[in-house]
Amino acid sequence: MTDFSFNNEAVTWNKLEGIDHLQYFILDVDSERQIVDVLFKFDANEQIVLHRHVALNHMLVLQGEHRLYEPDGSVKEVRPAGRYTVSPASNDPHREGGGDEEVIILFSIRGTDGKLYEFLDDDMNVVGEFTMDDFIATYAAQQAA
Repeated sequence: MTDFSFNNEAVTWNKLEGIDHLQYFILDVDSERQIVDVLFKFDANEQIVLHRHVALNHMLVLQGEHRLYEPDGSVKEVRPAGRYTVSPASNDPHREGGGDEEVIILFSIRGTDGKLYEFLDDDMNVVGEFTMDDFIATYAAQQAA
């Protein structure tokens, strides 16, 4: 595998209201093919909100260490820089975050024009969602800024 470096400083990061320890930059939204390509940056040694992926996700860790956590906060999986993972839609909720440094991951979210993510509270109740329409609107706002 060839090493490469990612220039974090060249990206204008954005935040989603209500989701701590996460920043994003949408690269493209192809609503016809139902694909969203987005960079997510998770803070070091922190966990984002409990959620589940309701669509297929292809992920490439560009920088740092991607950590996945069980709902109780215990470590489920660790993905180092360079790891490419394909994760189908799943009902299993989890949290994500960075290792000892922030992590940047390319997500390619595929295959639905509806819900892409569901957000849950600690009692496993769905408290929010993020849809293809949300990504389209967020991408338009990002481009206008």
